Amino acid sequence: MKYREILIIMNNKPGVLSKISGLFQKRGINIETITAGESYPADLVRMTVCGNWDEYTVHQIMAQAEKLFDVRFVKEFDDKNSVDRELALIKLKADDSRRAEIMQITTIYRGNIVDVGRESLIIELTGGKEKIAGFLNYVETFGILEVARTGVTSMTRGSEL
Repeated sequence: MKYREILIIMNNKPGVLSKISGLFQKRGINIETITAGESYPADLVRMTVCGNWDEYTVHQIMAQAEKLFDVRFVKEFDDKNSVDRELALIKLKADDSRRAEIMQITTIYRGNIVDVGRESLIIELTGGKEKIAGFLNYVETFGILEVARTGVTSMTRGSEL
């Protein structure tokens, strides 16, 4: 099994997202992350579904998704020919003695501080899964209060879909 990302483009209609997630549920396939949102043109939804699956499972997912009436396009992303990103909001303990150090680390990771509290900071970080995992590992000693991650979204390099 390896980490895989699947793109599903579908009509922007009520219930279509639950049909896709139902495909996974019925077959007992775990979804690690799922992102979906309005695409271009606005009558389409772009969904990126990620998980640790074998070749057979990916083939089954894609074949079943393609059969759904509102699905327009399905493909697996290629690691070398795609760009993937994730957004994370991370709330850290940050008293006056540690605030400057956290700000410096955030700058190194090209993150943004989006909220400052008396005893905490919220950091916005965008990047690949490895970058976010590395940041979380580094700042763990400060005290992570909360983490919200969007899940991976991907796009193929070049002019093809």
